[in-house]
Amino acid sequence: PIFAMTSALSTVVPIPINPLTPVPSDIVIAQNATPKRISVLAEELGLNDNEIDFYGKYKAKVSLSVLDRLENAPNGNYIVITAINPTPLGEGKSTTTVGLAQALGAHLRKQTIACMRQPSQGPTFGIKGGAAGGGYSQVIPMEEFNLHLTGDIHAITAANNLLAAAIDARIFHEQTLSDQQLFDKLCPKEKGVRKVAPILKRRLQKLGLADKNIDDLTPEEIGRFARLDIDRDTITWNRVVDTNDRFLRQITIGQGPLEKSYNRTTQFDITVASEIMAVLALTEGVPQMRERLGKMVIGSNKKGEPIDANDIGGAGALMVLMKDTVAPTILQTLEGTGVFVHAGPFANIAHGNNSILADRIALKLVGEDGYVVTEAGFGSDIGAEKFFNIKCRYSGLVPNCAVIVCTVRALKMHGGGPNVVAGVRLPVEYTQENLELVEKGTENLKVHIRNCRSYGVEVVVAINRFLTDTQPELDLVRRIALESGARSAAICSHWAEGGRGAVELAEAVVGACKASNRSDFKFLYPLEWDIKQKIEKIAFDTYGAGKVEYSELAEKKIATYTAQGFGGLPICMSKTHLSLSTDPKLKGAPTGFTVTVRDLRASVGAGFIYPLLGEVMTIPGLGVRPCYF
Repeated sequence: PIFAMTSALSTVVPIPINPLTPVPSDIVIAQNATPKRISVLAEELGLNDNEIDFYGKYKAKVSLSVLDRLENAPNGNYIVITAINPTPLGEGKSTTTVGLAQALGAHLRKQTIACMRQPSQGPTFGIKGGAAGGGYSQVIPMEEFNLHLTGDIHAITAANNLLAAAIDARIFHEQTLSDQQLFDKLCPKEKGVRKVAPILKRRLQKLGLADKNIDDLTPEEIGRFARLDIDRDTITWNRVVDTNDRFLRQITIGQGPLEKSYNRTTQFDITVASEIMAVLALTEGVPQMRERLGKMVIGSNKKGEPIDANDIGGAGALMVLMKDTVAPTILQTLEGTGVFVHAGPFANIAHGNNSILADRIALKLVGEDGYVVTEAGFGSDIGAEKFFNIKCRYSGLVPNCAVIVCTVRALKMHGGGPNVVAGVRLPVEYTQENLELVEKGTENLKVHIRNCRSYGVEVVVAINRFLTDTQPELDLVRRIALESGARSAAICSHWAEGGRGAVELAEAVVGACKASNRSDFKFLYPLEWDIKQKIEKIAFDTYGAGKVEYSELAEKKIATYTAQGFGGLPICMSKTHLSLSTDPKLKGAPTGFTVTVRDLRASVGAGFIYPLLGEVMTIPGLGVRPCYF
C-alpha cells in the first residue's frame, strides 16, 4: 500500500477467543492461544514487505521508512491510558490497554494499534511477573514479550556500561599521563600526519579550536583538549543491569591490583532507568538519537563545566550498539489486533512512556478514523503528567482522550482500608461490600480526573471489575466519576472476557474522541520558567502539596544545572507511585503536605531534569518470594 488505511472498518481479521470460567492462569491462556503469523498482521495493518524485519514467526521490527512513505497521511485518534494511585498489586492498566485495543479492533472493527513499553526483567522476576496484560487481554507471545523480545534492553545495557567503563578508564589514564602524552595517544601520528578522529573534532569544535591546525595548538590548548579532568564527586553515570539486586545499590570499584590507585564508591541502576532508555523513547530517528547520545552529561570537570559522551569519545560507539533498537517491535493481542512494543523507561524514575516513534508510526498506519492506544506508567500524577509535559512536548502529538483506570479495591484503600501487601491475603474489607470506604476513596479519583482535564483532554474512567466487587459499589464509582468531570465511566470485564468485556469502554472512547478538540490542549508550565518554578507547579497543582523544600545538595545541583544552561529543560519528577504525595503511606487526596527535593540529576541527552523526591530506589530488590518461584 502507498497510503495509510482510510477505511473506518478495520482491515485486521480478529482471532475469536472462547473465555473459560474460572479464568485460567495468564500463562495457560497465552500458551493455548493460536496467533497469526506476524507477516499476516503486518500486511493487514498496511505495512510493506520491505518495512518488516522478522525475528521468527510471531515478532518483527518495523522500519522507520514507514514514516517517509506515510508522511502526508493524517494521524488517527490518540488515547493515553493512565490510572489512579494503585495498590502494590496494580489495578490492571496494561490489561485495560490491551482489552480496549481488542474491543476497538476486534469488536467495534476500528483500525487500532496498542503501543506499550517493553517490560524490564527486574520486575518480571521480582514482583509483577510480567507486563503483557492478563487474563483474556494479553499480548502474545507472552514469554517473548516479557523476556528478551528483540534484544533492545540488552543493547541498552551494553551501551550504558561501555560508557561507564570509558569514564573510569579515562580518569585512570589521566592520573598517570601528561597532557602531551594524552594528546599523542588520542591523536597519534601516522607517517608524520596527526590523525584526529571525527568524534574528537566535535570536542575541538566545542572548545572553539576547530579552526586551528591540530599541530599548532599551544600547550594550554592541548591540555584543555586532551585532559577532561573529571571531578569524580560529580559523576552521575552509573552502571546498569536488568535485574532486581539490592546489593548493587552501593559498590566500590577499582579494587584490582592494577587499579588500586583509583577506586570510588558508585552504584548500579536497573537498565530501564538508564538515560539511554529515555533517549530511545524520546528520539525521532537515527540522526537525532546520535545527537542525543552525544549530549548525555556524565558529570562535570573540576571547573564545573559539563562533560558529555562526546567528550568521552564514545557516543559513536553507543550509536552502533543502539542502531537496531530504534525500530519498534510488532506483536499481537490474543484477538489478533496489532501491538507495537518499544522502549521501557520506568515511570517513578524516568518518564514512563513507550516511544514517540512507535506512536508516530501507529498513528499514520491506522489512518484518520483509526485509534492508537498508548500507556503511561502508574497514575496521572506520574506517567500521564510526564506524557503530557515531556513526551507530547517533544513529539508535537496531541491526545484526544485520557482513560483513567480505577478499581473498587484501590478506592477502598484510599478510603482508609487496611494495608494491601503483595503475597498476603486481602483483608475482608476488600472482599465484602463497603460503600463508605469506596466513597471516601473516590477523593483520589477526583484528583486524577481534575489533573487530566487540566490539560484540555476528554476523560473517560475505566472501572476495572474484580470478582468481589458488588454492583452498588461499581454504580457508586460510576456516578461520582461523572459528577467529577469525566465524560464517561465504563465498567469493564476484559480480564475475564477479552475485548467483549471492554466494548462499553471502547464506545465511550470513540465518543470522547469525536467530542475532543485538540486546540484545547495545553501544557502545565512553560519551559522558560526556572527549575524551581516548574518543580513547584507540578507539586502544587498535580500533587496537592503546600510547600516544597530543597536539600543543600538539591540547591547546589539547581545552581549548577542553571549555570550550565540546562534550566530550560522540562521536569521529570522521581517519586513514589503509591500516593499523590511523596509518602507512600499517605493515601486518598492529601493536601498541604511538604515535598522535599533531596537531589537532582540532569538527563540532558534525553532532554529533562529529574528531581529525586523522597526515597526512590533506582534499582529494586528481591522479596522473600519473587515471581520466579
